Amino acid sequence: MRLKNFLLVVEDMERAKSFYKEIFGLDVLRDFGTNVILTQGLVLQERKSWEQAVGGQVSHGDKDAVLYFEEYDLEGFVQRIEGSGWDICFLNPLKTLEDGQKMLRLTDPDGHVIEIREIKNYI
Repeated sequence: MRLKNFLLVVEDMERAKSFYKEIFGLDVLRDFGTNVILTQGLVLQERKSWEQAVGGQVSHGDKDAVLYFEEYDLEGFVQRIEGSGWDICFLNPLKTLEDGQKMLRLTDPDGHVIEIREIKNYI
């Protein structure tokens, strides 16, 4: 068995697609309208469609899960997103951890937590 995808429930599909394209460079592989498959295994599903699928109301973006990304130039990434026009909510500023790795956390427009860490070459 293998994990194939990770699904996020979103309010506005076009906004979510634009955010993940502009900020993380993810492209649409398949667009089924209320369900979209992006590169790197991320799937977006509109909340109303997801509620129909599971037979009840759902909440999302409640800081109960984290998408994890890695980036070589984390300072450059921060500069790029600060000038992107997106209203980015930083959960913590860019900081350096005890092992020297840089990290930050932010939320997407639907409140999902995203952690980005600097890619380090470890010996």
